[in-house]
Formats: sequence, C-alpha cells, structure tokens
Amino acid sequence: MRKSFTIVFTLLCAFSGCGRQELSYWEQPAPQILQTPKSFSMEKTIRAVWIPVMQYAEWMAGRTESDFRESVRSAFLNCSDLGLNTVFLHVRAYQDAYYASSIYPKGAYLTGDYDPLTIMIDEAHKAGLSAHAWINPLRGQTPEGFARTDSRYPLRQWYDDTAKNGTYLVCVNGRYWLNPAYAEVRQLCADGVTEILEHYDVDGIHIDDYFYPTQDPAFDADAFAASGSADLGDFRRENCTQLVKALCDAVKSCNSDCIFSISPQGNQRINYEALYADTALWAGTPGYCDWMLPQLYYGFANETCPFTETLENWEKLTTSARLIPGLAPYKIGISDQWAGTGAEEWRTDPKVLSEETALLLSEEDAAGVAYYSYASLFEPDAQSAAWVEAERTRIREMLSE
Repeated sequence: MRKSFTIVFTLLCAFSGCGRQELSYWEQPAPQILQTPKSFSMEKTIRAVWIPVMQYAEWMAGRTESDFRESVRSAFLNCSDLGLNTVFLHVRAYQDAYYASSIYPKGAYLTGDYDPLTIMIDEAHKAGLSAHAWINPLRGQTPEGFARTDSRYPLRQWYDDTAKNGTYLVCVNGRYWLNPAYAEVRQLCADGVTEILEHYDVDGIHIDDYFYPTQDPAFDADAFAASGSADLGDFRRENCTQLVKALCDAVKSCNSDCIFSISPQGNQRINYEALYADTALWAGTPGYCDWMLPQLYYGFANETCPFTETLENWEKLTTSARLIPGLAPYKIGISDQWAGTGAEEWRTDPKVLSEETALLLSEEDAAGVAYYSYASLFEPDAQSAAWVEAERTRIREMLSE
C-alpha cells in the first residue's frame, strides 16, 4: 500500500506563515501518473497475501531506504516463488500514510526520508505481482497520536473542533474512529482514495472488516436523531453502504481498470448485526466492489462457522463480485479459542491450510485464495515453523499446477 508522499506544503505553509523552506524528499509533491491497465489484475486465479502494517516495524523502523528496498524485494520474491500473484500492501491503517499525502500524516514506522509505496509498487511489478493499496477508511489515531499530528491535516482540525470531535470523530476504547454517518466524512475517505490513485500506479484499492467499532448507541446518537431513521441498525448499514459506494466510485472515476476489493468478516451475522456491513448487498449487486475476500479463518471442524459450509454460503451470496476467500496460516499449530468443539483442529491437523487451499482451487465459484499474513507464511514462530514450511511446500505444488 503505498505511494509517494505528497504533501501539498505550498498552500499549507503559506496559510500557516511558515515561509518557504527546502522540502525533504518525503514532502516533495508526487508526480501525477497516467494509469495503465495491468494484466496482473485480470489473472484467472488470484493468489494473494496480506502484508499488514506491523510488518513495517521490521522493514522500516530505524532502517535506510536501501534496507527497506532489499527487505521488500526479498519478500516479494518469496511470494512469487510460492506461486502468489497479488499483494495487499497496508498503506493506511490508523489515518497515517505510508505514501505522500496532503490529507494524512506520515506513518509512525517510517523513520527514513523516502517513499515506501513507490518502492513496494516497483518491486511488486518487477516480481510479477499485482500491487493493491490496503486502507482502513474509518479507524484512526489515539489522543496521543493526534497530539503529535500537525494542524495542517484535516483530521487534526476536526479533532480540535469541538463541534466535530465527538460527532465526525468519536473515541472508542482509547482510539478515534471516523463516523460514516456524515457526508463530509465519506467524502474525505473518497478523497483519500483519489489521492492515492492520482499519484501511484497501484492495481487496486482494498479495505478490510473495520466498519463500526461499537454497537453502543452513543457513538452516533446525534446523527441518528437528526436522520429521522426508525432503526439504528438500518441507519448504520446504510451509512456503510454509502461509504463503500463512494470508495468504489472514486476508484472507478480515476481508473476503470483498477480493482476495488473488500475483505469482511467471514461470519455474515457479525457483519450485519455487529459491524453494520451489508456484505450480501455489496457482493451481490454491481457497483460496490470487484472482489470480495471474506475472512474464512475457520477450520473444517469450527463449531460456529465450519469452513466448507461457510464457503458455500459465501458462494451463494457473491453473484456480482469475484469471490476470493481469505485463509489463516497464522492459526497453524495453535488452539482456536473461538472454534468451540473444533478448538484443537489447527493444533492437531498439520494440513488444514493446504486442504482448504485445495478445496478453493477446485471450486468453480471461487476465483482464488488469499493468505493472512506474509509473516505467518514466511516468518512463523519457532513452534509452528516446521508445519508451516511443510504447508508452503504443499501449497507451492498446487499453485504451480
């Protein structure tokens, strides 16, 4: 996920009276690019991996630009060697950017003066990988994070505005979240997508399962009261649907060949009732997303969501988008406390991941497979390393067929 860090300082500095200064590499405006269709995005079978922001603690923090490029190059060669063809790059996890942005401040792990997104896109394409920018539109900073954020950024301005702090921005369990009930909030999220696509040659924009962070009615009480809606759940689901539509429209208005994808919770009840995400609507109606990547992080024996049955339910729902289920190598060799009677399956059966992969590759209604996460596949804990290596060998053989 990432771009070249464009921070439009000319107007901002003039506004703040800071005068003209020599800008760092990070602060230089990114050139506007001409998007070109990539054959990567049209692969018959998508074979993807998520690279979350936590990976950057190892790749970026305290390291040089050349160190970062070497880490990225090595990782992407690992991906292509396994038979993968797509990487989801976390470029905005907490309303901070791992690319040049006039909207969001620089990501905390980036301690050097370079543009990680440009490097990641370059190295991904060299390795034959499609590069998708992964963002969290609504999850934001802690109060401490806002205290370190410059006042030139829109979210810091909202944080300082007593009318918007508590409405547009709402603190839940020590972290601020954007409230999608407001058109201005949804527009800011869409503008963030446009900014990426205007300056970076990414093959897609990707969001995951972070929608409403709470079921507490206090989160959006003012907006709900003003809406005239009779049902809080319906009100919130409509807000999320409008947000998703705004993001998809922003992608397509910049580049009709660019992919917009969503990775929701695998449990449809949780999506609908707790996160207020109407994933059935988005997966079954044109205009909301191109790819649907439900997080099917379940074993075959999971008591609540057995893998095969849950997959079948998603296959029935996903009639408009391409279905690319997500799998969980991070569970290899450990107990799954949420699986009920199937809690020990991942700890006793060393082939759950490869068997799920084989099933997906045989399904006509599934367009591929995605793995969470890169570190779980290639840098596992010592206790599960042997099993993970054996699973990689089995998966490599399947993906090379």
